[in-house]
Amino acid sequence: MGIGKFLLHIISSWLVILLMSETCLASVRSIDKIKPGFQGSQMNWIDNQGLFLLSNQSQFAFGFTTTPDDVTKFLLVIFHMSSQQVVWTANIGNTVSNSDKFVFDEKGSVYLQKGGSVVWSIDTGGKPASAMELRDSGNLVLLGDDSSTLWESFRHPTDTLLWGQDFVEGMKLVSNPDSNNLTYFLEIKSGDMILSVGFETPQPYWSMREDIRKTINKDGGVVSVASIDGNSWKLYDKSKVLLWQFIFSSNIDSNATWIAVLGNDGFISFYNLQNGESGSPSPTKIPSDACSTPEHCDAYYECYSDNRCQCPSGLSSRPNCSTGIVSPCDQSNSPTELINAGEGLNYFALAFVSPSSNGDLSSCKTSCQNNCSCLALFFQNSTGDCFLFDRVGNFQNSDKDSGFVSYIKVLSDGGSGAGGSDSSQKRFPYVVIIAIATVLIICLLLYLSYRYYKKKKKMPESPQETSEEDNFLENLSGMPVRFSFKDLQTATNNFSQKLGQGGFGSVYQGVLPDGTRLAVKKLEGIGQGKKEFRAEVSIIGSIHHLHLVRLKGFCAEGSHRLLAYEFMGNGSLDKWIFRRNKEDHLLSWETRFNIAVGTAKGLAYLHEDCDSKIIHCDIKPENVLLDDNYHAKVSDFGLAKLMTREQSHVFTTLRGTRGYLAPEWITNYAISEKSDVYSYGMLLLEIIGGRKNYDPTETSEKSHFPSFAFKMMEEGKLREILDWKLESDGNDERVSTAIKVAFWCIQDDMSLRPSMTKVVQMLEGLSPVPPPPSSSPVGSRFFSGFLKSTSDEGTSSGPSEYNSDAYLSAVRLSGPR
Repeated sequence: MGIGKFLLHIISSWLVILLMSETCLASVRSIDKIKPGFQGSQMNWIDNQGLFLLSNQSQFAFGFTTTPDDVTKFLLVIFHMSSQQVVWTANIGNTVSNSDKFVFDEKGSVYLQKGGSVVWSIDTGGKPASAMELRDSGNLVLLGDDSSTLWESFRHPTDTLLWGQDFVEGMKLVSNPDSNNLTYFLEIKSGDMILSVGFETPQPYWSMREDIRKTINKDGGVVSVASIDGNSWKLYDKSKVLLWQFIFSSNIDSNATWIAVLGNDGFISFYNLQNGESGSPSPTKIPSDACSTPEHCDAYYECYSDNRCQCPSGLSSRPNCSTGIVSPCDQSNSPTELINAGEGLNYFALAFVSPSSNGDLSSCKTSCQNNCSCLALFFQNSTGDCFLFDRVGNFQNSDKDSGFVSYIKVLSDGGSGAGGSDSSQKRFPYVVIIAIATVLIICLLLYLSYRYYKKKKKMPESPQETSEEDNFLENLSGMPVRFSFKDLQTATNNFSQKLGQGGFGSVYQGVLPDGTRLAVKKLEGIGQGKKEFRAEVSIIGSIHHLHLVRLKGFCAEGSHRLLAYEFMGNGSLDKWIFRRNKEDHLLSWETRFNIAVGTAKGLAYLHEDCDSKIIHCDIKPENVLLDDNYHAKVSDFGLAKLMTREQSHVFTTLRGTRGYLAPEWITNYAISEKSDVYSYGMLLLEIIGGRKNYDPTETSEKSHFPSFAFKMMEEGKLREILDWKLESDGNDERVSTAIKVAFWCIQDDMSLRPSMTKVVQMLEGLSPVPPPPSSSPVGSRFFSGFLKSTSDEGTSSGPSEYNSDAYLSAVRLSGPR
């Protein structure tokens, strides 16, 4: 018996030692990194608060923490140690128990289990991870075999942004769900940072662009990245140029470590984690007004500036301030009606959403009544804009007239559902109306089907039809994106914002769903078939150069031919050098010279560096576009390739712009790249002089600028040639160089004109510029003869204002030669 007790004592002692050693081994925290083969549950690190990975300086930890509402449920989080603040969460809305495991398996996969199933995992694109690292910035990083970053928490934020963390376009900050399971989210969209409420149709309620508290460093830019720096939130464009700054604290301590947290009340709050100060947020919040959030009060309630919530007058007579509508599109509901919500009401989303329609109040109410999902409408008397909403938060009380009339949809009988014979008699007209409406709808559908069938028969080809040749063209490397006509129609808001018009068609501004801005050109007179057009577009789209406008995509659908280019923020050169709007910024000589060099480089590339030489045929200020930094890019290159053979034959068609056409267009000499050189020379003179090459409002001596400029050059009066509005005195060596290069380019004899590569070398000082021939008429003979020969012709086309003498040099010509 003694031996039995002794053996039992030995076994018990070993079990205690084994359990204690396992606990001790399991509870050891890792520093900086963990390797594959790591796994464990919250129970393994219970004596370390469930945290198993510390950053190098122990500022942050990664592991399990309990939820605020239930201590038996756990979240996998990144934790700031001194402030006890959770800054990132893996399994939001899907808690686990203390026995569920976090796994970093031998294959390099990372995931969280719940009862044997995976509730969260990291997508590494099929690449195995060699280590997981927690950095002192709070960034959890998954590393590959070559120490490259496969995944990082900074690229997948939850409800918190840390100092130094870039919040870029495409990311979302999402709040934890509130008691109604409603979330809020922050995103960068359409060049702005926007807060929205996660209704079925999201409704924006704040944007940085509209917040008057921001400091404008460079307005007009497109926001693509934001980060917390010191005591401010800074917003930059893609080039990291600072656009806006939002200062949220007067604390200018450089050691302060601020974070931004999107709470489940819809506010963004700012906390300083330094010295554990998470409990004292900055008084600055986004938005600034509690009534500007969607659910500070219950739905349909009116929010006052003193945080008071009150039922609006329109619903005050109804039980519990309720509309009686539970399921808006439930056909079994009683009939509905619209009632006036009350006076002086506003709504948070009105400043950020587009109107549903435009008309009068009656048509707005009809639209809402005919749309079962519409629960409320706002109508703006001054503009006729009608706003329909399928979900409603709280209203805002306005001390002054908001300018809107508001209506709420309610059940007609107040939800009582009273029955009886009278009720049956009242329903009878509805039955008749529904029957008649059904018959009319069936007739309308039959008619529309017939029209569609007839239209389809007339169409020469279906945009959906493809062939092996089409698919081959689609898969060519460098092929631009192929858009449908509907895509570009939506992007341009049905071609509503016109940027300009040229000889090849009109140009409209557009925005893709991802926020990318486009300039969409609707081509006119393009006779090519679909396959031929795509083949030509593939050639043009593969041409990439710093000083050529990039072709983003195209549309070849039915009879539609469209080209989608990158959007150039500062428009065309003509508005800057001719300054039709006197408020436009005056371009300095430095900027003008850089524009001249950039244009020359773009043309040199087209002439000599492309696989197939491209002659532009229409060089003029309108076809030189400027980006946000006034860098020049040549546009409309290669459009001649898209015209039919009959249209583009050099001996049957005169194409170009009067004032920039080389003499060989008239004299039956073959057109070559030297024709572009001539047009460039005329453009360069206009850049230098800041005026058109022909201006009838000037004196007879100055009306033809090339002749006047040549005379001034021979007399050594260069300042008379340079734009009088510039502060330069004309002694800049580049002024003399540019003038001489321009005169070499506009020689009547094309053999005397330099190549565009030579032009670039002369402008950049890499090649000497000899004086141009002093006996040259520099285009004056061609100019006078050409005006005379065309004075009686009616072959000009384009906007009517360009047919006047004042715009003689900007009229496009067409017709037989």
